[in-house]
Amino acid sequence: METTTEMVGGVVLALFGGALLLWCAAEVRLRHLLRRRGVSAVAKVVAEADAHGELDSAPLLSFAAPASVGGAGAKRCAEVVLARPRGHTPLRRSARFAPGASIRIAYDPVRPSRVVLAAAETPRAAVVDLLWTTLGAGCLAAGACLLAAGFTG
Repeated sequence: METTTEMVGGVVLALFGGALLLWCAAEVRLRHLLRRRGVSAVAKVVAEADAHGELDSAPLLSFAAPASVGGAGAKRCAEVVLARPRGHTPLRRSARFAPGASIRIAYDPVRPSRVVLAAAETPRAAVVDLLWTTLGAGCLAAGACLLAAGFTG
């Protein structure tokens, strides 16, 4: 392989692997924080109005979140939120996410559109996280090897 090709390939793989590792770490941290400190709720899976929405593996969820109306000390009323859960990355949507199904979630009370599935709803989350982390680490290592070969060759 030519030195230029090694260098470009190494940079691309290293950047992709590093970005993937940072994204994985941020998503895992967000899910962990929301499951520990977020508000628990039950959401309904909403039927997609768009035919292309069914291709997304994350279901569209609808739930009621308290929202303040007016200033301080104002009455609290419920606001209906439509959101897709973060960190849901399987290739196909599971049958248990059929429209009308109830799903346990946790959401950020400050930004209710930040939703994660409850830990019991994602039994293989650690396996998927491990897969993405391994892919990122592998790309980063391959990129570093190509860069090292380019500098020494």
